[in-house]
Amino acid sequence: MRRPPAPPRIHIIGRKNHGKTTLVCELVETLVGRGVSVGTVKHTHHEHELDLPGKDSYRHRKSGAFPAAILSQSSCAVFWDAARSSEEDQRYSLFESVFGDCELIIVEGDQSTSSTKVEVWRASVGSEPLVRHDRSIRLLVTDDDVDVDCPVVRRSDIESLADAVLEMIRP
Repeated sequence: MRRPPAPPRIHIIGRKNHGKTTLVCELVETLVGRGVSVGTVKHTHHEHELDLPGKDSYRHRKSGAFPAAILSQSSCAVFWDAARSSEEDQRYSLFESVFGDCELIIVEGDQSTSSTKVEVWRASVGSEPLVRHDRSIRLLVTDDDVDVDCPVVRRSDIESLADAVLEMIRP
């Protein structure tokens, strides 16, 4: 029996304090509001207690993502209804069964991925956009004027960002 294809996955990347979590939450709310089923994964390199109020994964779930997940170097966790419980606990490929009903998986972070990447960038933070050194980034999200070799969507225009994301994942 063939496994159904995995839902498309888009990574929202950027340096620290550029607004990744806020953007992911707003994008999830917008897409879910349009009837798109979205799951999220919070990629992290840090060790910490998982899914505490105020943490990114918690915020993802509160934004409407179902399921929502967190992935670190040493552990993985998927947060979903107990009725959907599973013993699988590996990296992205094993999330696929949990996210099987989703039309899209949005990952916050993981710059090293070969999947589709969207960068969020703010000039006020003081670093240059990653897209200047990573040609695999397909879209830059910013309200700042910047000269880059990829399409730019205004950060303040979440509806246009949602349109661009849907365009990237639909055949």
